[in-house]
Amino acid sequence: MITRTVDDLTQRLSELHEKTRETPLFNPVFQLSLDLSRQLESGDLSLDDIESMIAELECQSLKSRASRLRRNLAPVSPDANDAVLSEMCELSDFDAFRARWENPSLHAVFTAHPTFLLTPDQSDAVATSASSEGEIGDAACAAHTERPEITLIYEHGRAMRAIANAQDARDRMVANALKQAQKQWPGKWYAAEPLPFRFASWVGYDMDGRTDIKWFDSIGFRLAEKAQRLSRYVASLEQIDADHRLLETLRNAADYSAERAKDFRQDLSEPAALSQAANTLTADHPSKLLSLTPIIDLLEAEAVGAEPARAIQLKTLGAAMRADGLGMGWIHFRVNSSQLHNAIRRRIDPDNTLDLSSKGAMATLRDLLKKVKPLRSNFAALAIESSTAIRQFLAMAQVIHHIDGDAPIRMLIAECEQPSTILAALYFSRLFGIEDKVDVSPLFETESALEHGGRFLDALLAEETYQEYARKRGRVAIQTGFSDAGRFVGQIPASLAIERLQGRMAEAMRDNGLTDVAALIFNTHGESMGRGAHPGGFADRLAWPLSPWTRRRFVRAGIRLEPEVSFQGGDGYLHFATAELALATLTRIAALNPSATDPDAPTDPFYRRTDLSLDFYRAVRKHQRDHLESQTYSRALTAFGLGLLNSTGSRVSRRQSDLSADRDMNLRQIRAIPHNAVLQQLGYPVNVISGVGSAADGNYEDVAQLLQESERGRQLIRLVRASNALASIKTVAAFGELFNSAYWASRPYRGTEKHLSDACEALAEYLTKDDRTGTFRRLASRLRVDALKLHRLLDMIPDEAPLENRENVRRSIGALQALRLTLLQHMFIKAVSIPAFSRANDISRDDVLEMVFTLRVDDALAQLRRAYPTSFPGLEDFTVDEPSDYPDGDGEGYTVIQRDYIDPLERAYGLSLRIGTAIANEFGAHG
Repeated sequence: MITRTVDDLTQRLSELHEKTRETPLFNPVFQLSLDLSRQLESGDLSLDDIESMIAELECQSLKSRASRLRRNLAPVSPDANDAVLSEMCELSDFDAFRARWENPSLHAVFTAHPTFLLTPDQSDAVATSASSEGEIGDAACAAHTERPEITLIYEHGRAMRAIANAQDARDRMVANALKQAQKQWPGKWYAAEPLPFRFASWVGYDMDGRTDIKWFDSIGFRLAEKAQRLSRYVASLEQIDADHRLLETLRNAADYSAERAKDFRQDLSEPAALSQAANTLTADHPSKLLSLTPIIDLLEAEAVGAEPARAIQLKTLGAAMRADGLGMGWIHFRVNSSQLHNAIRRRIDPDNTLDLSSKGAMATLRDLLKKVKPLRSNFAALAIESSTAIRQFLAMAQVIHHIDGDAPIRMLIAECEQPSTILAALYFSRLFGIEDKVDVSPLFETESALEHGGRFLDALLAEETYQEYARKRGRVAIQTGFSDAGRFVGQIPASLAIERLQGRMAEAMRDNGLTDVAALIFNTHGESMGRGAHPGGFADRLAWPLSPWTRRRFVRAGIRLEPEVSFQGGDGYLHFATAELALATLTRIAALNPSATDPDAPTDPFYRRTDLSLDFYRAVRKHQRDHLESQTYSRALTAFGLGLLNSTGSRVSRRQSDLSADRDMNLRQIRAIPHNAVLQQLGYPVNVISGVGSAADGNYEDVAQLLQESERGRQLIRLVRASNALASIKTVAAFGELFNSAYWASRPYRGTEKHLSDACEALAEYLTKDDRTGTFRRLASRLRVDALKLHRLLDMIPDEAPLENRENVRRSIGALQALRLTLLQHMFIKAVSIPAFSRANDISRDDVLEMVFTLRVDDALAQLRRAYPTSFPGLEDFTVDEPSDYPDGDGEGYTVIQRDYIDPLERAYGLSLRIGTAIANEFGAHG
């Protein structure tokens, strides 16, 4: 039977699955790909037919994504969410209202992680479908269009669009709250200053792992954000009063900022250009607005004497200004600790002999901080500075002095494992006179940082200099990351380790007398299960990275908690892609109020039965570490390089390497999101699932009972079940069979597919020395043993949230994987069938084959088109006077090779990438 529809595909896959009862080693996914491959290579099936099936499955995946988004945020109706918010305002007294609404429930940070998987049309279609209560139909399926180039400017534009919708949703919430307050406390409500959410972004300011962002790019972005925010303030005030006296001030400031943004949008590498832009920005100007405080005071004063409807509008605008300042939100700069170490050594250790983790280094830094005197700086100093870290501090100084004097700036420090790193950051903050405006925040993400983070915090918070600084800022700020942690430790051990670190922070603050300042914890998880986002709705999403147990530690210590999370890239921005989704997202968060908890709640058994839970944690972590240190795991994960993935961000996903390095690519050469995305594409989220079953081995009953009785344990199991429901070990094994020499040698056996005999023989011979088949088989065997133990454990625990339509989703993913394996076989056959060409520029035919096998297809196509050009210069292109009778024919062209081999190879790869998008949609996010 010729397979031309998705129904045919899924029916055939179901039939093949039945055969596993008879032959356990039978692989239905790979067998289906062979069926399709035979039809494709015989001409019974075309790439057009395959594209049609992919388009249908792509549409299903977009519907699935829209459905999941709506389900997590429901209800999405603005009226329904207004009603929820009104109920939240029914509090016992006005003081309780102020306490509830004047401290942010959450800080939301819009980051530009490389997760811009969907095209803008696809994102809009998914978001629009998720924004209504009706059935999700084909409207969620935007027509396939070319993916835009994901540049930093593109990412910044998408971030600002999401933040704008978030701001509008917050305004609606604030107005609603003020309206309820006015009704309940008519004589007091004017005193309320609601601030339910803060927004921030690091898009354009994050220098960790990238060198393509120039300092003037960051200044230009901040000026553009200022212009945009001022224009939005103008629009809000115009709706209140088209003739308001403050409009001229705000309009002039917006226009001025937009002009200055243009100045910094050009290349300022040359001193003359920089001098002109800098002098214009730093000069006094009547429209150079640096603080909104006087304007907020005027709006608040006017509200007191206005009728209620107008007063609510004025106070809502003032609340927005108080929250965002002169920008679309607060901003986060980020550097790596090594960059800070290099910078501080110039001051205290020019000979590079001092151990920065030593007591001597700490003593030196303490002395340095006592003696430091602030230095003036300007844009010229910024331009000539060679140190990345110092350059960031200089840039922050210019932002505070010349763009926004009110809003503080976060300085995030990646891979921060030594208290001396924080003191170095404080030194530079003090050196440039911005210590009172900068929140220095260490990032705990590596295994070492999580393991030693408690001692780090004990030591740092005991430093008198740091205590003075924290009180000046009013908070102790840290960042905990789930991407690298989830990759190197495993997602579940990482979450539990982060939880313990957060608990240690509460103890350290209490023990060092810092209960008079807030604890700001920035959890940078993403939208994927592999990056710390729990799929079970917003209650689980918020409690997974910052558990009720952690919150109680702070509440009982009398410490105010400031939770902060990231919404990462294209995946995260979907929550704010429409007005309806933005309001629903913020309403779900406000209702859950992650900054508060019941201090008297009974202790969860997970924390009481540490004899079981700690052993469980350690066993899962060891299992994950064994994978990470295994050559089998590393080789399988990098077997295709990153060729299974679309480019989804402006930051490079891996370091450059040559062909020979691909075979031995280390997992540390690729970043966390691509690592997790490859696991999705190979069919098994190892870093989420693996180890849980093995950790229960020998003690299933006790572990199952603990996980069932504990809310934290049930949450953990919900995550594992959701991930496991999408996983397929058979698919992992199927990828290895692509490199099986015996498969290719046997495929035309007994006279079948005679037209492929030469190609299959060439592939069989080429792959005799390839190690990937054995690698995938070994990995699949290890995963299977662990999975058997996991299923035994799960059978003992009731399924609280079974995946809706589970088998259909699994069949859809299986069909997509079979189609991709078909396309990969087609690409292998086409590549090996191309006539041999002479070696040129150190690239041989075997090199091109290896490029195809590792899916460096763009590189392979470039070499093939160079070897077989289809266009040549003709005599008519020249103005030579002397006549010529040669060439006397049509010229030598390679149009047939282009048509029959190179073009199909390119098209097949493009279709393979579309399949990758559809699979990621079924998982709910990229990576």
